[in-house]
Amino acid sequence: MGIADSLEFGHTDREAIYQYVERHGTASMDELERELPVDPGGLRHHVAILKRDGYLTAKDGTYHVALDAGAEEEYRTDEFSFHIRPARQEDLAGIVGAIRQVAEERTYIVAESVADEIDHQNALLRHNEIESRMFFVATVDDEVVGWVHLHAPELDKLTHTAELTVGVIEEYRSHGIGSHLLSRGLEWAGSKGYEKVYNSAPSTNEVAISFLEEHGWETEAVREGHYKIDGEYVDEVMMAVSL
Repeated sequence: MGIADSLEFGHTDREAIYQYVERHGTASMDELERELPVDPGGLRHHVAILKRDGYLTAKDGTYHVALDAGAEEEYRTDEFSFHIRPARQEDLAGIVGAIRQVAEERTYIVAESVADEIDHQNALLRHNEIESRMFFVATVDDEVVGWVHLHAPELDKLTHTAELTVGVIEEYRSHGIGSHLLSRGLEWAGSKGYEKVYNSAPSTNEVAISFLEEHGWETEAVREGHYKIDGEYVDEVMMAVSL
């Protein structure tokens, strides 16, 4: 039911090309020719087939993993306009910065670990036989001001579930950006066959918990003393919504 079920390349060289791009976040044709032991003529053919079949997309001569995630949407407030769109590899630094700012203010531990992971891997989107990872961003004047992230392990018994994080930097809150991001992320998850989405936060992050409750999420479990923050044990609130 997860989105990695359809990874059928039909050729080992195509699989190697896709895996390289997926692992590195982006790659040029020159890089693929240099790093992969594939005949250059065959390489270009396989890349063309991967593009044709919707596995890769290209922008300015650089290849990316293609995830069908819809178009960019524009919204206006009394003070500014913002856009919600699928994230691109070049958004990585902006997403990491936004997550770390929100995590520092609100103690958003799961999101903080996501920032560390994508920063370490230097790859934003993942779509392989083990996991799938998708981001949407909110931008103002082309700068990332918020994100929604979904992560799903591609395990038979868990392919119906995904984990979500969402946040907006302080200066752009209270304008509906978080609600639009959450809606876009859940819409995408539902379209990919996920049935349930989870989010976990420390009980001290009352703003995040209230935000999710206002959007129909429910608390499914509380793990007492799961976090240790500034020397104090804090409960983890595990929330979920069915799609």
